[in-house]
This record gives sequence, structure tokens and C-alpha cells, in this order.
Amino acid sequence: MSDRPFADADAVLAFRSARRGPLVAATAVVLDPHGRVLVLTPAGRPDRRLPGGPVGGTETPEEGLARELAEELALRAPVGRLLAVDSHRPGPLGRALVEHVHLVGPLSPAQTAALTSAAGGDACAEWLAPQEAYAVLPARLATRLRAALAALYAGSLAHLVEGVPQPGSPAGLDPGRRAALEHAGAFDSASHRAARPKAVTAASVLCTDAAGAVVLVEPAYGKPGRWNLPGGGIDSDLGETPRAAARREVREELGLDLEPGRLLGVNWAHKPGYPARIRFLYDGGVLDAPALARIRLNPTELLRWRAVDPAHLRGLVKPSLRRQITACLRARARGTGPLELRAGRPVEP
Repeated sequence: MSDRPFADADAVLAFRSARRGPLVAATAVVLDPHGRVLVLTPAGRPDRRLPGGPVGGTETPEEGLARELAEELALRAPVGRLLAVDSHRPGPLGRALVEHVHLVGPLSPAQTAALTSAAGGDACAEWLAPQEAYAVLPARLATRLRAALAALYAGSLAHLVEGVPQPGSPAGLDPGRRAALEHAGAFDSASHRAARPKAVTAASVLCTDAAGAVVLVEPAYGKPGRWNLPGGGIDSDLGETPRAAARREVREELGLDLEPGRLLGVNWAHKPGYPARIRFLYDGGVLDAPALARIRLNPTELLRWRAVDPAHLRGLVKPSLRRQITACLRARARGTGPLELRAGRPVEP
């Protein structure tokens, strides 16, 4: 007799199929264009819940959630990225439960309006601001939703058990709890890295023409009519430095291979719930007429470019960026800097 417990693949498959593994379910965080959350109240039951349900048969969590949304709400929308995984210890059925939480939406205004009442009359559907949803959902679901939204805005993932973010969870862990764990030495090195706050970094180049007008570009994405400086994200995961990113972005966007000049300023900005944003601003110098004539836009990224008098930036760029440009132009003219900026405002020592 063979020492192997199973001699053929069919026996292995039968053995594994008969094992009682955890139940799997999927939950949707459905958002409307205003950031409100879809909350359901099942007919004849007081407790509110989020859309979703068990994953069946050979379905993946994404497939099971799409089916649940179609059956329960007549909603056919793409199931977005994974926001959280929530594990539950065995309950009355004697089975552990693993819940996948996915983003759905933001939905279009028409889809949002159609979900005022759930299909089939099995549940009442309502759109609630996150704080309102936290207040009406059962505690376990409220903490799960809070962690999932934290993961959404941080661009990360929440690791939960019974709805509670675990030590080392990349998102959703309360800052006070994280600090207490750090001070107690409770983090291993991997968990410490995962739980630390993250920042998004970018590099921009400030170029002017011979008359002192600032070279701006209009992205092919985002809000129409919103202009920006040439530049973009730093590929820090590949070891790219801010200066190298500035040069690469100008080459990719404008078709110009310019060595960035000196660093004029570093801007720090923060919106609650989101990663901090750090921008390095470099002097791109004065572009003469032949250099401007060589500009060739990348049509997948940019629609247009223009040179704008600094006095006419209002209405074209965001207020924070306008302040950054103004401060850096002043530093360039005076030969001072690099500046420490916070939302475009110079920070005094």
C-alpha cells in the first residue's frame, strides 16, 4: 500500500470537498455621488444592514455579491475593489464566517434614485451619510463600515475580526490604539510598517516663458478646465527620487528632456481621512520660443498646454496650487528657498 493517503486526484478532490470549511459571505459598501452609504432595513426586522449575503456554490465573493445585488436590489453595477476582510468565530451553526467587503459605486444619479426602494419590497433602502449610518447600524456592522471607508479613502485594506481592526491592519486601526500598541512594543516589524500612516508623493516643474508666464497643462482626466503644473506621482516603490520623477514626467507629458533646476519648495497638504500629499516643486527655468515649439503633448494624459500670466491663475488652478506657484516664483526671483509650504502657505520657522 502506498504511503500517500490518497493515490489519485479524484480521491483528493472528494476528501477536500467533504471538509467543513468556513462560510463565506460578501458585503457591499454602495456609495452615491455624494458619498452617502446605502443601508437596508429588512421587512419585519428592526436591524438595519448593508447589502450582500452568502457566497454559494462555486462563486467567488465578487460573483456572489454581484448576484445578491441583482436579486435583492435589481442593481447591476461592477463590484469594485476589496476594502476589508472580516473574520467571525463559529456561531450557532458551528462554522466560522469570512466576510469580504467590496466597494460598489459611486453610482450614477439615476441608479441612486432607483434604489430609494429595494426591488421586490423585501427591504427598505435609504441613503445615509456615514455618521448617520454608524449610528443606526448594529455595532459590529458600524465598526466594519467605518474600517471599510477608512480603507477606501486611505487606498488600503482593513483586516478585521468580529468587525474590529486588528493590530497591523493597514487601515481602520484607531490612531490612539496604534500609538498604544507601538509604545507597548506589541508590533512586529511587518505589522508596524503596515499600520503606519502613508503619504502620496508627487513632483512638479515650474517653467515660464520669456515674458514670465507660467506653463500649465490641462489633464485629460479629472475635472474639466482644471489646470496643473507639469509633473506627477513619484514611483517611490521603484526607488525613483523626486528629481528623477520630475524629469520623467516632463519628458512623458511635454516631450521635453529638461534637467530640473533647484528645489523651490516642498508642499504638505492633508485632508482628514486621506493620506497626506507631498509635492516637490522644481525650477524648470525659462523656456525660449524654440523650446516651446518642441512641446508635444501625450494625448492619453493631457489635452492642452498654455502659458499664463501669474496674475491670471485664479479660476484655472486650485487655490492651494496657486499659492504654491506664487510662493515658488517669489523664491526663484529672490534666490531663496527651498520653501516649506503647507497647503501653499509658507511655514515660518
